Amino acid sequence: MGEHGKHRPLVSGAPRRTRPLPCLARAGLALVGGCLAMLCSHGVQAQEQTGEAPCRLALVLALDVSASVDAEEYVLQRDGLAAALLLPEIRQAVLNGGGPVALAAYEWSGRQQQAIILPWTLLRSEGDLMRAASQIASAQRSHTGFPTASGYALGFGAGMLTRAPQCDRAVLDLSGDGINNEGFGPDLAYANFPFAGVVVNGLAILGPDDGVYDFYRDQVLHGPGAFLEIARGFEDFGQAMGLKLFREINDLQIGSDQIKAPGCCG
Repeated sequence: MGEHGKHRPLVSGAPRRTRPLPCLARAGLALVGGCLAMLCSHGVQAQEQTGEAPCRLALVLALDVSASVDAEEYVLQRDGLAAALLLPEIRQAVLNGGGPVALAAYEWSGRQQQAIILPWTLLRSEGDLMRAASQIASAQRSHTGFPTASGYALGFGAGMLTRAPQCDRAVLDLSGDGINNEGFGPDLAYANFPFAGVVVNGLAILGPDDGVYDFYRDQVLHGPGAFLEIARGFEDFGQAMGLKLFREINDLQIGSDQIKAPGCCG
């Protein structure tokens, strides 16, 4: 793994104590490859909805590209997300849930280093899912060598959600392998950006940084029913993301550490 810089103290604030979900059973994923990608525009465009059930979920996915993520780990993260979107259980959850899902994705690292890799896209069909996965899989890394500014990353995601299609739920999905070491932390992001009605879930990638699990559990999770998924290294990222997407899309509320998400993923 890449190396984190020296961590400066976190911005003070009361931690959010949301009960974490431990690592669930993993299922194999085949990496996405060989798909032609659509050109990615950095303008966020909400698609019009006519003659169909209302959008039930606006979900924005935030991928860590800070200095601690090396080139191989970046590919495992990017391709793992693309592959997770094409799991049979995820296709079923998206396409048979009584209304479309709006999906977007961006990369984040330092204060000003955020880049959209998938603008807002309504997932109405198998083709929509394939195109979204292909566009993510073809993304080129936007930044390297910058610190971990999670507060700025959350603020950027909140702004994206204000431009999302109108949906019943709004969820921001922040993943990363380190704690905040630049700028303000999540507490100030939640106090100063438009997070009313938004749930923030976390995907903590375990590795050399011993504090990442506690940081995501205590400071990143936000809103009713927010939960934490664990990836035991970047090799496990795609499998963990599949389980996380399954819970988010199906709006599953699992109250026991011993309960596995039903019907997913192998």
